Amino acid sequence: MRVYKLLSYLLDYPGEELHDNMAALRALAAEAAGDGEERAALDGFLDYVAGVDALELQRQYVETFDLKAQHSLHLTHHLLGDDKNRGPALIDLGEYYKAWGMETIDGELPDYLPLMFEFAATLEEEEARMFLSQIGKVLTILAGNLEQGASPWAPLVRVGERRALLVREAA
Repeated sequence: MRVYKLLSYLLDYPGEELHDNMAALRALAAEAAGDGEERAALDGFLDYVAGVDALELQRQYVETFDLKAQHSLHLTHHLLGDDKNRGPALIDLGEYYKAWGMETIDGELPDYLPLMFEFAATLEEEEARMFLSQIGKVLTILAGNLEQGASPWAPLVRVGERRALLVREAA
């Protein structure tokens, strides 16, 4: 479950403290990674972050996620775009969180991927994987789009996708 918390943190807007917390993040990555592939993805991203100053990382984040619709971290966008059904889907997801005792962050839509990973971190591993299996297809699309753009965040999305798809393979 710690891996979901880490993914949530690393996929959110990079604050000034990100570089200050590098040692703790590396320790958490070592502890949270399920296997060598996950560890390599997490370590690779942290190595990338360590080599880029905070302002540049923030610029890259905005350019990647805020200026390119195909990289949106709001997952219903990839499924529904601006369709009229997106609103009800967001309401349903928000109600789902509330049923599990989680309140969404003010001003943040419930389909925001870091928030979804934050929610998954509150669940038992099997429950988290079942929850993520519902968005596995979207994670595949998003990861592919990020890879096409050579984004350093792509491997993080692949970690979540891989965990989501493990449930589908087991079914």
